[in-house]
Amino acid sequence: MAQAHSNRPISPHLQIWRWGPAMLVSILHRVTGNGLAFAGLGLLVWWVAAIAGGEASYQTFVSWVWAGNGPALSAWTAILGKLVLIGLTWAFFQHMATGLRHFVLDLGAGYELHANARWSSLTLVFSLVATALFWAFVLMPH
Repeated sequence: MAQAHSNRPISPHLQIWRWGPAMLVSILHRVTGNGLAFAGLGLLVWWVAAIAGGEASYQTFVSWVWAGNGPALSAWTAILGKLVLIGLTWAFFQHMATGLRHFVLDLGAGYELHANARWSSLTLVFSLVATALFWAFVLMPH
């Protein structure tokens, strides 16, 4: 029979911990990994299936994801498609940066409080700047 009260310590909850950059990027690493796995893989499978389906199938994919000029599609569809692509791009760069940060931590470096906070914050800055530069290049007229 289980006791009503136990003298064992309980694990602290998220409300007790003071939020910091390291905690934020650790959680973002998990979230972006799952986002890339589910949304990114779904979009990738749709793209490959559209390529295999022929020109009409591929044009349907492009109209939903990029152009928004297909039958019964509006400009909102293209905006939503571009937002998904930008979000996946940010998730990729954020996941990559925090993965490299974790790699450095696995080597035994960067555990000092200020260094850890600085590198955690820089992963966020890097992901935003890299996403902006990537989409500036993609949308630049050639």
